[in-house]
Parts: sequence; C-alpha cells; structure tokens
Amino acid sequence: MTIVSLPGSSGLLDPVSRQKVTYFSNGYVLGLTVIAGIGGLLFGYDTGVISGALLYIRDDFQAVDKSSFLQETIVSMALVGAIIGSALGGWINDTYGRKKATLLADVIFAIGSICMAAAPDPYVLILGRLLVGLGVGVASVTAPVYIAEASPSEIRGGLVSMNVLMITGGQFLSYLVNIGFTQVPGTWRWMLGVSGVPAVVQFFMMLFLPESPRWLYLKDQKVKAIEVLEKIYEPERLKYEIDRLSDAAEEELKQEKAVSYINAFKSKEIRLALFAGAGLQAFQQFTGINTVMYYSPTIVQMAGFSSNRLALLLSLIVAAMNAAGTVVGIFLIDRIGRRPLAMTSLTGVLLSLSLLSSAFYLSSHQCANSLYFGSCSASAGWFAVIGLALYILFFSPGMGPVPWAINSEIYPSGYRGVCGGFSATVNWISNLIVAQTFLSLVDAVGTPATFLMFAAVAVAALVFVWVYVPETKGLSFEEVEMLWKERAAGQRWGQQQQRLLDDTSVEP
Repeated sequence: MTIVSLPGSSGLLDPVSRQKVTYFSNGYVLGLTVIAGIGGLLFGYDTGVISGALLYIRDDFQAVDKSSFLQETIVSMALVGAIIGSALGGWINDTYGRKKATLLADVIFAIGSICMAAAPDPYVLILGRLLVGLGVGVASVTAPVYIAEASPSEIRGGLVSMNVLMITGGQFLSYLVNIGFTQVPGTWRWMLGVSGVPAVVQFFMMLFLPESPRWLYLKDQKVKAIEVLEKIYEPERLKYEIDRLSDAAEEELKQEKAVSYINAFKSKEIRLALFAGAGLQAFQQFTGINTVMYYSPTIVQMAGFSSNRLALLLSLIVAAMNAAGTVVGIFLIDRIGRRPLAMTSLTGVLLSLSLLSSAFYLSSHQCANSLYFGSCSASAGWFAVIGLALYILFFSPGMGPVPWAINSEIYPSGYRGVCGGFSATVNWISNLIVAQTFLSLVDAVGTPATFLMFAAVAVAALVFVWVYVPETKGLSFEEVEMLWKERAAGQRWGQQQQRLLDDTSVEP
C-alpha cells in the first residue's frame, strides 16, 4: 500500500486509516446518522404533503379557491423560507455548532406546524409555511455536515446519502399521509400538523447526542472532541484522527480569517470548491427532479390518464421508486465513487427525458390526426409513464445523493457550514425557479419542448461533472483540501489523487 505525505501534515497517512469499515461496524455512528437524518425526513415530507393538502385548503378558504396567487404563495412560501434558512444556516452551524443548529431547526419547524394546523385564515397558514421552510432550510445545511464530520472517511458518502434516503422516504410518507387523512375531519390540518411530530422527536433525541467532534476540536474544546472520537474509532486509529484534527486546527489558526462569505470567495481553492458544489446543487434541480415530485400527478394526467385516483396511485409508485433508488445509491456511492455514479445517473436522465419528450410529441402531434386516436393516445401515455419511471430510476441513485455528499466533504472545516449553506441556498433557489416556471414553460413552448430543455441541461451537467468535480471517494477532509490546492495551482486532478483512491478500501 502506498503511503502519501500531506502538505502541512505532521506525518504520513497511518496504514490503520485504510482499514476496512462497513456501515454497520459502529452502531453509535449509525444511530447518530439516523437521528440527524430526521431533518431530511422533515425536508421530504414538506416537499410532498402540500400538493394533497392544497385541494382541501381550497375547500375551506374561499379566498384561496378564487386566487391562484394565494395558492402559489401557500406552496412557494416554504421554499422562500428554506432559501432564507439555508443562507443563515451555514453561519449558525459555524458559529454555534451543528447540534444547536439542529435543535433550532426543530423548534422553528414545530412552531410552523402548529401555525399551519391551527390557521384561522390563509395568512396565518402562509406564516406557518414560512416558518416550516426556515426550519427545513437550516436542517438541509446541518444534517449532511453533521453526519459527514462524525463518519469515517471510507463510508462517509453512504452515511451522508442516508440523509437523502430520509428525504425521499419523507416524500413517500407524505403521499401515504395524504391518502390516510382524506376521510378525516379537518383533513388538511392533520396533513400539515402531523409533520411537527418528527421535529419534536428529533429535538429530544438530539439532546442526548454530542456536538460534531471536528467543530468541538476547532473551537478548542479538545477534551469533548476526543470523547466523541473515542466512540467512533478503534484505539489504533484514534491517535491518527486526533493528530489530523490537530493539524487542521493549526492550519486554521495560521489563516486567522473570520469565517464569512467574503473571505471564502477570496481564496481560489474555496472558490473552485464552491463552484463545483453549488453547480452540482443547481444541476440537481435544473435537470427537473422537482417537476416530477411536485407535478407527477399532473404529468400523468397530461399523458392521457384522466383519473385522479390513478394519477395519485402512479405518483405514489414514483415516490416509492425514488426512495428505493436512493438505497441503491447508498450501496454504490462508496464503491464506485461520486463521479461515475453522477455521470451514469445523468446519462440515464438524458435518455429518459428524451423518451418523455418523444412520448408527449407523439401524443400531441401524430395521434391528433390518427383514425386510431384512442389506442395511439394510450400508447403514448404509457410511454410517458415509462419515461417517468426511468427518470426516477436513473436520477435517484446518483444525482439525488451525490450533490449532498460532495458538498458535505469538499470545504475546509472552518468554512464547511458557510459554504454548505451557500450551496444549499443555490439548491433551494433553483428548486423555486423550476417549481414556479414548469407549468408556464409547458403553456409557452409545449410539454415535448419543456422536457427537451431539461435534457439539454442534463448534457451540460455531464460536461460540468467531467470537468469540475473531483472524485472524493474514501478521502479524508485534508486530502480533499489538497486536491483543491493542486487545482488552484493549475494542476490537473493528478496522479496523487489516483494513489489516494487506490489506497481506499470499503466494504459497506
């Protein structure tokens, strides 16, 4: 095995740091991951629940039923809150710690859930949606960073991806809850109010979990940090991890810079990392995932299936496939790496979007003049459903988890919250743009052209990943920093990275 010297390191990479580690090697780390991942569950649930709840909100509030603007505001206000929450969440993480940021997110989310459930009018409901969005935004920054900083490097990608599994699981749960409460008095109030339960559960469970060991060490709380590390690593590896944290702390003291967006952009290597991380988050949204998650019933009906019940059932299947695909991503991300997984995912997304475009073209053009319109329309409709299913099958294992995993590991420790918050904000802004423009695009250029536009974005995303995103599979945070320093100095993703990857051994 090759032993590599790191710039600024007190020594060589210890061979024990490359020992095999599995996802189930340490129950403590796995439990921490699941509890922190409840933030992802809140994220996913809120994404999916509003589509069903809005149908019943319109029944209760005439003003909402008569105003498309109010309906759009109720849906999008959570996204506005998430943009604000993610922008502030990075600073909160770096200043007060990952644990306190999680607790704050839970409190805000729970208050928002109560506001929504008890809303006497649409405007209190909108306030509740804003608060819920703020909580989701803070959680979307915090959970991946907290999990990454408490994970051995060999399995970090898979554990961070478990947070994405909680997101997709939350979306699936929201569809089940929507169906379950359809016959219950106060339907939409239950749908929206029940989301506060996981937030309360996570709050009390987080009280018993530690702060991130890296954050503690860098804030000069070394004794507490070592106590946490002792629960994560075997004794033969513990000394190496402590030495590595010590080197990172010394490096940050030398820099003597306040953590801020301005100082982050002054450093070329951090700018490069931000470009890769934020770019991945933008491409995740602009390849159309939330058009599928927000509008899958509408897309199914566009394809010719007019039954509301069938549209909801097919949408539930789509959500289940999304969660199942994420499980596949967890299995693969630390085996084949981030770059191959993302590029395979984007290739499949490109093909499935092309199929969707072709299906809608067939339905709207060729079938219009056919003597056998009925059978042709049905055939085109099923092609569209197959395209939708393939899209989810390809997207969920790769472009679902990879952007979050990459963003949890490519930034220096002192800037991980701020930079992660910036990238998450880009994700939420992109999410809002796509959600607010999809139906307008369909009206303006037609469904086939709209999906072709998403396909073109997938091509751009493939080029972006190939050129700008490094492979980080199995690398320590310090090794990833070294890659950006090489890139900032004008070097390619060189042979040193390949040697580091060759040294990595993982068996999830």
